[in-house]
Amino acid sequence: MLAWLCVTLGVAFGSAVVPVLSIEVFVIGLATSEEQIPWPAIGAVVAVGQVAGKLLYYLAARGSIRLPAVLHDRLHRPRTASPMRERWRLRTKRVRGWLEALRERCHRHPHWMASTYGVSSVLGLPPFMATTVLAGLVRMRMSMFVAAGLLGRFVRFSVLAAAPAVFAGLLRL
Repeated sequence: MLAWLCVTLGVAFGSAVVPVLSIEVFVIGLATSEEQIPWPAIGAVVAVGQVAGKLLYYLAARGSIRLPAVLHDRLHRPRTASPMRERWRLRTKRVRGWLEALRERCHRHPHWMASTYGVSSVLGLPPFMATTVLAGLVRMRMSMFVAAGLLGRFVRFSVLAAAPAVFAGLLRL
């Protein structure tokens, strides 16, 4: 059981850093194949792994950690004004304006950002990755970031881990 929880922690951290991996599928598979692992333990381990992985994005957006030189140089190199780049800039002007207004609103109302991040950590809408980066950009307190993320992710993945047992119990009736 402990070995599976350690593997789950690693997969949760990896899926937070590399969003291509699906921790949801892993949790459902683990809950159905390893019935002796309690669902609150799965939820807690996944929550810790997810928040630890997202903390890297939060700190990078906040400016507390420096990106590797390859990424930093690529993001901050001077760009030539090609016609395609100019067209793209004009097309995304409204989205950039919306994001800037959202960022300003988050600065003025820090509790609004905390609630948005909390809802995102449970539902995944708005995308959890986006709210993680936005929380770093608006300099949300780290204690609030960790607490809201852990609570939301625990609820999300505990419910997900408990779902196979609930459905199995319903099918036996």
